[in-house]
Amino acid sequence: MSAPISRENAEHYTWGEVCGGWHLVRSENLSIIEERMPPGAQEQRHFHTQSRQFFYVLSGELTMEVAGVHHLLTAGQGLEISPGEPHQALNQTVREVRFLVISQPPSRGDRQPA
Repeated sequence: MSAPISRENAEHYTWGEVCGGWHLVRSENLSIIEERMPPGAQEQRHFHTQSRQFFYVLSGELTMEVAGVHHLLTAGQGLEISPGEPHQALNQTVREVRFLVISQPPSRGDRQPA
């Protein structure tokens, strides 16, 4: 039986030493994670061989570098990343950014350095 989920009751993890993520949906075919990046934080540039991802900004500003092109996303904007596309999420602002990462299939174990 399904139950409401939020950051308060979702499984939490830390990545990149200062960033956080909450697993809102974690199934065999779909992953939805709310992530938090403090100012100046960034992930390692990478790609996924099978996972298609969608990054959707909830608050703040997120810079997504995709195949050498930088996209500035603000609250209410998103960007789809196809399998094989090298990408990197960066917070180049002085404020925290919160965003959703939706992956189908889940990206765990599917990450390759770019």
